[in-house]
Amino acid sequence: MNLLSSSFLLFFLFIFTAESADPAFYSCSNGNNKTQGANIDNLLAKLVSGTIQDGFIATSDGEGKDQIFGLAQCRGDVSKNDCSSCIQDAATNIRKLCPNQADARIWYDYCFLRYKNTIFFGEVDTSGAYLINVQNVTDPDTFNKKLAALMDQISSEAVKPASKGLGKGKSDISLFIKLYALVQCTRDLSALSCAECLATAIGNFGTVCENRKGCRVLYSSCYVRYELYPFFFPLEPQESLYHSSVKNYKLIMVFKH
Repeated sequence: MNLLSSSFLLFFLFIFTAESADPAFYSCSNGNNKTQGANIDNLLAKLVSGTIQDGFIATSDGEGKDQIFGLAQCRGDVSKNDCSSCIQDAATNIRKLCPNQADARIWYDYCFLRYKNTIFFGEVDTSGAYLINVQNVTDPDTFNKKLAALMDQISSEAVKPASKGLGKGKSDISLFIKLYALVQCTRDLSALSCAECLATAIGNFGTVCENRKGCRVLYSSCYVRYELYPFFFPLEPQESLYHSSVKNYKLIMVFKH
């Protein structure tokens, strides 16, 4: 897949905010659908309660032309409290940001939520965006070899049924530098579809994230992230969760329909 192909309709950069209630990215499309507003609200209530209970839900509300389908999922390593806070923020903000659209998606670091007026469960969807660190690594050859090996390892972990789409790990780049990486597929995907989504995301590293100190792939069917600092749980005793400066990141939107 060529990231810069004509299938991508829009490309732009902007600095994102990092406050807890602000999404990393969101998208609205498919025109106005005010008649489905009540169904969307009912669906969001189902998505919030189901995600808090199980970390994932795919469901629908309404009938016929007014039926709306939704999916929500928290990152598999976060606590139930963090999951609950994130998915409630997502449900509240998606209605503010996409008030009348029947195809809406919102990404946070800890959770993802989407709904659409056609069924999409089980389909690989690589619509979304990339958040990339503007700084480059100092030893690209070593870094890229370590990154490729770690991504292979955690992608293999993610497709195992017991992993529920989640893979994470770390690798020593040098005596003082450690690489952290996490991947996660939405749990409606089969193992084969999960592998396809992750392979597409990781395959685009050379185009979008080449030699960068950090990168986040925000797809509608999978999430991939690596950093040179701890960002996933559980933390080891010597580690602390690091919140990077927003000035070090830019967003590349490559949304398609």
